[in-house]
Amino acid sequence: MLAYLPFQREGVVSHYGGMTAFGARAPQRASASPVRSTPAPSASAMDAAMPHRGTVGLAQGSALYIAAVLGTGILVLPALAAQVAGPASILAVAVLVVLSVPLAGTFAALAARHPDAGGVATFVRLALGRTAARMTGYWFFFGVSVGTPVVALLGAEYVIAVLGSPSWIAFVVAPVLLVPSFVLNAFGLRLSGRVQLVLSALLVAVVVGVVVVAAPAGQASNFEPFLPHGWAGVGVAISLFVWAFAGWEAVTHIAGEFVNPRRTLPRATAIAIVVVGAAYLSLQIVSVAVLGDSAGNSSVPLLDLVESTAPAWGRVAVASIAAIVALGVLNAYVGAFAKLGASLGRDGDLPRWFGPGAESGGLPRRALLLVAAIATVDYTLMVLSGGALSPFILVHTSCMVAVYALGVVAALRLLKRFSVGWWMAGASTVLVAGLLVLAGPNLLAPAVLATSALVVTVVSARRLRRGRATVSSSRP
Repeated sequence: MLAYLPFQREGVVSHYGGMTAFGARAPQRASASPVRSTPAPSASAMDAAMPHRGTVGLAQGSALYIAAVLGTGILVLPALAAQVAGPASILAVAVLVVLSVPLAGTFAALAARHPDAGGVATFVRLALGRTAARMTGYWFFFGVSVGTPVVALLGAEYVIAVLGSPSWIAFVVAPVLLVPSFVLNAFGLRLSGRVQLVLSALLVAVVVGVVVVAAPAGQASNFEPFLPHGWAGVGVAISLFVWAFAGWEAVTHIAGEFVNPRRTLPRATAIAIVVVGAAYLSLQIVSVAVLGDSAGNSSVPLLDLVESTAPAWGRVAVASIAAIVALGVLNAYVGAFAKLGASLGRDGDLPRWFGPGAESGGLPRRALLLVAAIATVDYTLMVLSGGALSPFILVHTSCMVAVYALGVVAALRLLKRFSVGWWMAGASTVLVAGLLVLAGPNLLAPAVLATSALVVTVVSARRLRRGRATVSSSRP
């Protein structure tokens, strides 16, 4: 991890001395160049220093993964994909399910071997050094977190649209959806993980119910022609669904909270891939069969699916899905952001006051306050923009792609060569390269955050040099 000062808390001691960007000088163990990265602690050393006290089992872990990946996209993407690709959108979903396997497997393999609150930033530190790890941490904490109020507002807009309330009510409902995730995570994953298990179970149950109820209204004629917009339409549908299958990196930040991460994480990942893939694939088939050419014409397509066959309770069911999806995603991500914030504080990349709680079993309540403050600022900007989501979504997705990029490169260096995980990392590298091309000019946001990380590196280096000079001048 990004440890600069000796850190001691409940028997946890860091492996580095040095100068933090936000702290005081610490004794040095070596006279290496201040800007140059120094070797990171081995996984075994980290494990020895940080006794594992995980409480998240297979069921709760699977629920967290499902919530992180099966996000708000489930509310609109099946219908939008059917609109641009027709029945062939089913192929797009199938392709994305297959492509998500190596990406999910890569991060599961890394998290199982290096469980730490830093998540991908930890993997990058071990493989590429401090500065690259700091960039990764900033991308996720300050960039990906921009999506937090977006999820809340999307869920709120869907709820009020289903219930027929005035549009301004969404700005009132969104904060209400945000609050529970912060309250739950303030009491740790033992509680929030149990709640997540209930939320994910409810989500899966309601999705199954929608599919079962809507399926009888499907028409075979809606599957013809199969490729109304050609293979180009399938490509567009794939690009839409790319973001629906993102989120595999989020759980890496709470990997240290899992019981036996090496065993539990891969299993939870496999379960999540099956559940998420089945949910999207079944909804896509039903969306095509029931909505046909009209898919994408409504702001609440899930409601259109059930209205013809279950008008009495359809609105309540769809509103429930929207609320459950938002609460589940927020619960999973807020916990990840808080853990990462604590690790950044622990390692000197944020003020050290935010550091407590980074250890396994710790409660990162101070970092949680910072996450809440960032979410408040982002939400305020969103309200002032009149609810314009696109700029915030672009920042969120571009920073996520940047995290993926360094994460898969780190995997190629950390995982045993020619192992299953290594091959999955290789396949993920090709996939992420394509995502970087798609991101294009939207990579400005991660570039700004990367520059900030470099500035912190320079400041830290200067403080280190001054500290060494002071120590040298004080010697007899």
